[in-house]
Parts: sequence; C-alpha cells; structure tokens
Amino acid sequence: MMKAGVGISSGDDAYKAGVDAALQAMSGLEGAEPKLAIVLSSVEYDQEEMLKGVRTVSKDTLLVGSSTSGEITTNGPADRSSVVVMFIASDTLEAWASVGENIKDGAIEAGSAVAQKVKEQATKELKSFIMFPDVLVGNGADIVRGTLEVLGEHFPLVGGASGDDFRFEKTYQYLNDKVYSGSVVGVGLSGEFSFGIGVKHGWTALGIPKKVTKSEGSVLHELDGEPAIKVYEDYFGEEEAKVLKEKTLAQLAITYPLGMKVDGSDEMLIRDPISVDEHGSITCAAEIPEGSEIQLMVGSRKEAVKVAQMAAKNAVEQLEGVDPSAVIIFNCIARNKLFGEHSAEEIEAIQKEVGVNTPLIGFYTYGEQAPLGGEVRNIEKCNSAFHNETVVICVLGE
Repeated sequence: MMKAGVGISSGDDAYKAGVDAALQAMSGLEGAEPKLAIVLSSVEYDQEEMLKGVRTVSKDTLLVGSSTSGEITTNGPADRSSVVVMFIASDTLEAWASVGENIKDGAIEAGSAVAQKVKEQATKELKSFIMFPDVLVGNGADIVRGTLEVLGEHFPLVGGASGDDFRFEKTYQYLNDKVYSGSVVGVGLSGEFSFGIGVKHGWTALGIPKKVTKSEGSVLHELDGEPAIKVYEDYFGEEEAKVLKEKTLAQLAITYPLGMKVDGSDEMLIRDPISVDEHGSITCAAEIPEGSEIQLMVGSRKEAVKVAQMAAKNAVEQLEGVDPSAVIIFNCIARNKLFGEHSAEEIEAIQKEVGVNTPLIGFYTYGEQAPLGGEVRNIEKCNSAFHNETVVICVLGE
C-alpha cells in the first residue's frame, strides 16, 4: 500500500520551519515508515538549518529536494516563503538517490554521473527518474542528455530546475543531510508501483516559422539569415523592440516565448529568451540547434488552465484505473508570473483530475524535464527533454 503525507511551514526560523513541515508530512502517513522524503524550500531560509530541522523528523529516510521560486501543496500555491515536505511510504516502491556535481565544468558529465550512481545502487530495474538540476551554471538540455546516455534514450524522466525566488543568482539541491549548489540531485524509483506523467504548456504560435541559420548552444544568432531579435521586431515593431536591447527579455518571455518544432510532440518545445546583445543575438534558457524551426508564441491564462487539466487527466489515465496516491508538480516560474494572483486556478484545475484530497507537492522552476507529450505508456516513443514554461505532473499509485 502506498501512502503520502504533505506538510508546509513558514515563519522566520529556518530550523523550526523544517521541523514543522516534516512533522505535518509524517502525520499523514498514519504510522507508516517513509521510503522517500521530498523537500522544497524558499531561499529565504538558511538552507542548512532548514534541512537540519527536516532531518530531526525524517531521520535516515532517503531525502531529495531543491530550492524553489515558489512552493505548491495540496492547498495550492504558497502565499509566502515556505518549506514543504512530502513523505512517501510503500511496501513495494524502492528509491535510490545520488548527486552529480560541478555542472559548470561539464553538464553532460554531471547528468551522466548522477544517473550512473543511482543505477549502480539500484537492486531492481529503474522505472522512473526524478531530477533537480541547477541550470544557472550549465545547459539544462545537456544535463538531460547526460542522464539519458546512462538510463537509455527513451527513459521517462521528470523533474524541475532549482529556483531562487526569481533572483537568478544561486540555487540549491538537497541529498540526505547535505545542501549542494551547482549540481543535479536525482532519485530513481523501482519496484511494483504505477506512475503517469502529464506535460503541457498551452502556448500558441504566431506568424510563420523561421529557420535557425546560426546558433551556438543556447545563443540564437540568426533566423532566416537575419538577427534573431527580428522575430520580435516583426511582431512588435522596430521602435518597441529597441527597448528589448536595453533590458532583459525575461519579462516579455512570460507571455511571448519562442517555440521550437520537435518530433514526438503535438506541442512545440518552449524556449525562454533571457537577454539580447547589441548584435541582436538572443540568449535562451536552453539550446536551440541550427536547422530548427522557430516561431513566436503567445500565452493566455485561460488556455494555460485548460491544458494543465488536460495534462493531469493524461497522467491519471496512465495509471490504468489505479487511484493516485501522490502528485508531484514541476511548474515553470513563467506560468506563475503569467497567472499572478490567479495562480491557484491552475492547481485547482489539476486537482479536478487527480483528486482534491490527494497529497500533492510541487514548486515553480527554472525549467522542467519530462517526456515530449507526456507519452510513457509506450517506452519506445518516450523522448524526454528539457522544457520551459511548461507544467509537468507526475502521479504515483500502487
């Protein structure tokens, strides 16, 4: 039998917030022994003190987690800086975790390292993998690529890039008693359990596709032989677009990101523009390969709520009749900014499908990891990737 408990705490004392959130989560297990603890915390807290508080309750339970740009629980998005904890207990699920360090020195290598360490620990074949990477110091797509090199090309990954309350300075990852930064923490799940993954963004394309004629990693230089910024100039006008060269694109990208056509998905893969240089080259949150087709995208709150519910429905259907026991959400910070004070609407839409009382934990991320289209029922068609501005919903059941 699988059970999950969720706790949330706020206040000025980091240690106490960790203790209180963990105690609440433990009470939800009704005496069952947890196999896994997931901890998500605002960077407003001293990270070491917060984790010490959690560990007074979790003891030796395998623990993974991340700093956030906003926390989510069964009660919806947190309205203040918080610590949230989920404990999962199961007679049949097994979990194995490790860390890949020094992403800045090699993102692919870090992804490969965490996957290899987890794989070596596991006594049973891994069925799914949850990851918490730091993408402020390295290419998120490369971290995913390195992980898949070890786990297999079509292995189902889910995860969220660590946040720091929209500061974009430093993020943190947790493994057992230790706080890391510049790393990727991963946990592999094996045993007898069911899981489903839903992935949607709801942004729609504007105008005609443009071909990437020059790019380097996450830097988009030219589209159809012209400076990349022209995709915004064509839509907003040259005078309006001049402002973009003087300040970050990040605010505009909340509503108008870029979309890239990819095989295996009915939605375009979103890429967040971050900044533009004097030559009109745009730096994005993840790579855009040369030869790709790019379009300007537009988002709306109504459509984003609609597709979040669709993603949740898709995830639950993959359980094939099993009721969800736990829900983990990885939701882009851009979606939170788009919703503003209405952010609870998206979580409520998800809960219509997963169950309003089903234990739920999540956070607002700097990028998401998940299969394209959320297709995990046919493993040969599962192609995991690094996403932006997307909601990823992972449901676990017996």
